[in-house]
Amino acid sequence: MAELTNIESKVAEVLGLAQAAQGATEKVAGLTMDEDLKQELQRMKQEAVETEERTTKLAEQLDGKKTAILEKARETKQEATEMMQTYLGNDADDLDGFEFLTMAEAAEVGHWQIVGKMNERANLPGLDELVRWVTPIQQRHFEQSLQGSLKLAAEEDPLATES
Repeated sequence: MAELTNIESKVAEVLGLAQAAQGATEKVAGLTMDEDLKQELQRMKQEAVETEERTTKLAEQLDGKKTAILEKARETKQEATEMMQTYLGNDADDLDGFEFLTMAEAAEVGHWQIVGKMNERANLPGLDELVRWVTPIQQRHFEQSLQGSLKLAAEEDPLATES
């Protein structure tokens, strides 16, 4: 398998995070009864699918690197999924789910900004355009996750004991 440069490795990581985000949004949607939040999660999932497709297309254009990038992406997806499973145990509720998504989306925003910064020197063809497209989406996902967390937190009785 081909060795990846630092920038190619970061591209693989954001690809893996987009893959993991699809499962995370499904998991959290299954925890909430709020239809508005479910609709937001569905849109986030669809955008994660599109991000995965666009990033995979970019990886296909990197001579001899696609397989290595996809393998690294699978590793990242697996790590992120394991984190989600640890955080969202059997007793997780919708607030737990949105708290996890808030953290995960913040990580995605940060990773994409890192990719953009590294690409200022690497100049991978098509990557700057992809970063410009995805960054506002990831920022919106973070904000939606945070607002969902806050909405659900406002509905909690802060003085009740955990069951």
